This record gives sequence, structure tokens and C-alpha cells, in this order.
Amino acid sequence: MSCCRFLCQYETIKLVRIQSVRLGSLKWSLNGFILLLICVMMLWNRNYQEFELVVSSVTTKVKGVAQTHLAGVGDVVWDVVDYSGHSQGKNSFFVVTNVIVTKNQKQGKCPEVPVKGRLCRSDKDCEKGAWDQLSHGVHTGSCVKFDVVKKTCEVSAWCPVETKTNPPRPALLAAAENFTVLVKNNIRFPAFKFIRRNILPNMNDAYLRSCDRRNDSLCPIFRLGDVVREAGEKFSEMSVEGGVIGIMIEWDCNLDRLMQSCLPRYSFRRLDEKESNRTLYPGLNFRYAKYNTVNGVEERTLYKAFGIRFDVMVFGQAGKFSFVQLIIYIGSTLSYYALTTIMIDWLIGTSCYSAEVGQNYSEKKVESVKDKQKCVLCVSYVDENNIRLVKRSQKKSLQDIKPSSVQPRKEDTGHLRAVLLLLQTDREAPPPLKPVMNAGPRRPSWCRCDRCSPSSLPHEELCCRRSDGACITSSPLFEQLVLRRPLLEAVLLYRDPLTPPPGPAQTAALRHCAYRQYISWRLGVPPADTHPAIPRCCAWRIREEYPSPDGQYSGFRPARAPSMQACANGEL
Repeated sequence: MSCCRFLCQYETIKLVRIQSVRLGSLKWSLNGFILLLICVMMLWNRNYQEFELVVSSVTTKVKGVAQTHLAGVGDVVWDVVDYSGHSQGKNSFFVVTNVIVTKNQKQGKCPEVPVKGRLCRSDKDCEKGAWDQLSHGVHTGSCVKFDVVKKTCEVSAWCPVETKTNPPRPALLAAAENFTVLVKNNIRFPAFKFIRRNILPNMNDAYLRSCDRRNDSLCPIFRLGDVVREAGEKFSEMSVEGGVIGIMIEWDCNLDRLMQSCLPRYSFRRLDEKESNRTLYPGLNFRYAKYNTVNGVEERTLYKAFGIRFDVMVFGQAGKFSFVQLIIYIGSTLSYYALTTIMIDWLIGTSCYSAEVGQNYSEKKVESVKDKQKCVLCVSYVDENNIRLVKRSQKKSLQDIKPSSVQPRKEDTGHLRAVLLLLQTDREAPPPLKPVMNAGPRRPSWCRCDRCSPSSLPHEELCCRRSDGACITSSPLFEQLVLRRPLLEAVLLYRDPLTPPPGPAQTAALRHCAYRQYISWRLGVPPADTHPAIPRCCAWRIREEYPSPDGQYSGFRPARAPSMQACANGEL
């Protein structure tokens, strides 16, 4: 049975509708702004599309010729075979910009360079057959003169060994700045069956011969000096020790039929550390040799080449309309409309808006549940036009406790209309007022009206006034609205038409109905989760009018404002 009740029920969220032109206008303005922002972001980021990453291949072709003068060699013409060097890997090409040449090396024995080896004084300092990563050869075990001052260990190597360590300045192949490279990039998106390359269909041979990247951003031919400059470097400085430059090709393709666009975008960046004092091995270099035979002896010319490696990197994606992606995007953005509710709730809860509206809205929307041990009393004074919320204390008088909050009094309009109607119906002359007895010669210190009786319970020590003055029980309205028997009988009969007229034994029902009349008159509709407190003078006057046969009263018991049925049943 319980399982059926659980499965066969539906729960929904309670909503509060506020009739306000300002809040309504603000709501639709915020919703409109959010909708506009969602649409702009959807069109800007193309969130309605399905995307796929690019698959690409790259080939390059470098063109250019330079002439240099090498000491001991003479004038040398460098073409693409000479300065391209060995293969640097996939999607990369290398251009030599500087070189150190060591001529006429033969297999033999010669002193090691002090920078690469270590100084010695005798053969004992040189271990035969030893070598390390910086040596040019294998030690013979002999200590020989390197120059007039220094002696180093002799090595078996290609002699004479390379002695220069610092490349020439300026770079020998500074003319490489004017070399050009043609980058051919083929891409495809298999899911969309789309193929394209950066050499577009309208680019013919005449176009490639004359295009200039400075005027045409789609030109696939690049001047090396321009590439280095757009990467934020100077070719004259970078060409001395070399480095690595990245050529980035980005494809951002829209394959929708009405907005199809798929063009490359080029950018450049230096990829290695350019500061020589921040890295142990600055720049980029490698060695190669050219061999020949002289008089039957093999010789070689050693080249230590410095240059710039260009890495071509391709990034990109293609997007095409997808109904599924559109639905997912719409579903994910619906939560943004909660920002409107959050902002308006915050505005109502702050001092920027009406405090009365904020309090009313909070009471309608939020139902507070407090700890049973905490009792908040609702207090109203005749000389103040508001309601005080006070936490119950077991030690301190209720009259002297500082309120936790002060709220405007909310009129019980239904009770007011019913009472006025009953007063108009009952046209009999009111009975003469009974003389009101003072509480006694001993006035409590917390009393301000001089008609409160002492009490042993701190939460019953409450006067009808905040400052000294006349007691509310002396008001004719107190007699008419609270004590008048015909009115109380009519109220009880109004609540339960079948209830027999109260007799002498039902005085308790009239007494508790008088309590209810006072609460509705002076406190109106108490705030939620609060307990109305009746002043001691008023409770004493009601008990005088409708006394208990045995003279015993239950006293104050925290409860919500009693209903008329509860009054009729004598439950309070």
C-alpha cells in the first residue's frame, strides 16, 4: 500500500506570484538579455554544430641562393642542397645560417683542445684509451704541447681537431633572410567527407609567382625574414646561433551549406629559449663533413652548421549543423534563466526594495521550521503600532527582553469585518461596566499600567504598555470586543453553528474565546512560527469576567493563535 502511494503521487514546487510592474519589467528585461546572450554565444561559438578535428599532411620547398667567403676556402655558393641540411623530422625543414669550417682533417694523432680536454704535466696525467663525451678522440697516453704555454693529452682523432667554439658574427649566411619557402598543406575531415589544401583552386602558377604575404594573407609562399619578424625576432640575431620557429596553420571551417567557409590562418612563434645565458646549449647546430682523397689519403672538411629549424604545425576543426547538438545546447542553457530568479530574490531581500514587500514575499515563499526548544513570542503594546518578536527566557521577565526583530502589524481583516457585523446585529444596550480591580497594593516592577498582577513565571510578566499610562482594559472597546458575552456567544456559534448555546458550565469556552478575540484585535495575524503572548493585565481581567469554578488556570502555554473551534472545546 505504501509503495503504491509512493508511485502514484506527484510533487511540484510552490510558486509565489507578485503583482508588480517593476519586478515584472525587470524579469522580462533580464530574460531578454539572457536570451540575447545565449543566441550570440550560440552563433559565435557555433554550438549548434557537430565538430571534427583536422587530419593533415605537410610538405615544404625552400628556394634561394647565397654566396659567402670562408677563410681558407674562398668564395662558396650555397644552394638548397647545401643549406637544407639533413632531415629534421616530420613537417619540419632546416636552413643553415652560419658555419664554422675546419679544413684538411686526416686520421692521426694530435693534442686535444683545452676546452674539450684537460691540461696535463706528464704522461701520467693521461690515461691511455680514455675518452669522454666532449673529447674529439681517444687518449694515446701521451702529454704533448698544445701551444707555447699549455700541454694537453694527445688523442687519436681527425686532426687537426676543431678549435673554434663561437660562431662568426654577423652570420655568414645572413642572405638566407631573403629565402622563400612554399608550404603545401592538405587537410581532410573524414566524417564530413571534406578535403581541401592551402593552395586554393583559384591559385594558379602566375598567382604563386607574384603573391606576397604582406598584401595577401592566404599566400602559401613565405619569406624567411618575414616569418622570423612576425614571430617577434630579428633574423640578424637569430641567424648567429640558430633556433626553432613554429609556423602554425589553423583551419576553422564552417561546412554549413549557406555559410560554408574553410580558409587557413597563419601565425608564427619562436619555440626555443632565445636567451643564451638562460640555457646551457643555446641555439641549434649540427655537424657534417665533405670527404675527398689526396695522394691516396682520405681527408675531410668539417662543417659545424648553425641554423633555424621551422616546424609546421596544423590545428583546426570543422563544424556542421546537427539537430542533436542544438537540442543539447538549448537544454544546457535553460539553467541560465535561474539567474533572473536569483537576482530578483536578492533584490527583494535587500534594502534596495521595499522592506514590507520583502517580508511578505519571504513569508509566502519560505516556510520556516525551528527547533522545538526555541520559542518565539509575539508581543504587541498598546502604545506602539508594531509587533515585537521575542525569544522566550526562563530567567528574564518578558517585559524586559530585547526583541530579536520588529515587524509591522498585519491586520486580521476577516476578523474585523465579522466583529463589526456582529456588533451591528446586536443592538442591545451594553451591560454596565464592572468596576475594574487593581492588581493589589504590590505593583510588579515590570508593570506600566498599574493593573498587572504578580506572576512566578518570567514569560507571563508582560504588561499591555511599553511606557507608563492607562491600561488597555479601561478602554470601552476592550469591553465590547473582548468581554461582551453576546458577542463571544455569536462568535462561537458562527464558528460552529450546531454548538449549543454556552451555559454556566461552559465558561471556559467563553474565556478562551475572549483570549482569541484579544489576539485578533491587538496582534492581527501573527507571523509564522510565533506564539502570541497576552499581557498579564488583560488575562487577569478576562479571568475576572469568566472565572474558573475551582480558581485554577493552566497559564501560558506556547501555541499558535487558537481557532474558534478550539475555543469552543475549551482546549486552551
